[in-house]
Amino acid sequence: MVALDIDGTLLTHDGGLSPAVREAVAEVRDAGAHVVLSTGRSVQGVLPVAAELGLERGWAVCSNGAVCIRLDPELDDGHEIADVVTFDPAPTLRLLREELPDGLFAVEDLGRGFKVTAPFPMGELTGQVEVVDFEELVAAPATRVTLRAPELSSQDFHDLVQRVGLHGVSYAVGWTAWLDISPDGVTKASALEMLRGRMEIDPGSTVAMGDGSNDLEMLGWAAHGVAMGGSADPVQAAADAVTDDVFHDGAAVVLRALLTR
Repeated sequence: MVALDIDGTLLTHDGGLSPAVREAVAEVRDAGAHVVLSTGRSVQGVLPVAAELGLERGWAVCSNGAVCIRLDPELDDGHEIADVVTFDPAPTLRLLREELPDGLFAVEDLGRGFKVTAPFPMGELTGQVEVVDFEELVAAPATRVTLRAPELSSQDFHDLVQRVGLHGVSYAVGWTAWLDISPDGVTKASALEMLRGRMEIDPGSTVAMGDGSNDLEMLGWAAHGVAMGGSADPVQAAADAVTDDVFHDGAAVVLRALLTR
């Protein structure tokens, strides 16, 4: 089982996918490995990447573990949402808005897009984006909540979480001005472990590759975790190995090495 983060691992942060990475994913897939995309992206952001990589069958972990989809070309639209974990976003969003009244807030609208308090920069959210009143935003259970505050650094986000005392949720600071919040205990690793058991894969036959703080648990979960070159020190420390960065096809290097085992 090979779990692969998307942005910063397979794709550059502007969406570029190199031929070397595409070919390496196909070679590992064709060799019989269960290739599982594991990402913070929502379902509608994962499907085009899976298609570009030729991953028509299998599983993908979306929304940092809160959503798992099954890919199968015989299904309507080629996929189905198989597992969903939600939480009540209201307490968390109210705390964060008190601290950052000018922050941009988004709640995932599962399978469709996002509901937001104000427009996000073009291209940052996938699917349909609907601007709604804050009370509507917090009214329904959510799989994922995002706070965008461009003026804050990664450390500022960590300090914010400690200051407001978020409870009953999981969180990850994104590569840019993002704070992603998920149901308590839900991570990429928790979803991957569920899928590993479902597919009856030996724990020792698991590999994961990623570059962000939302990959920390996944890298620790895998029998062999690989951090991308250029990732933050805590990410590299959580991994068993470090490969080249995304601009030098670090993912392809690892995937081709797996084929020689």
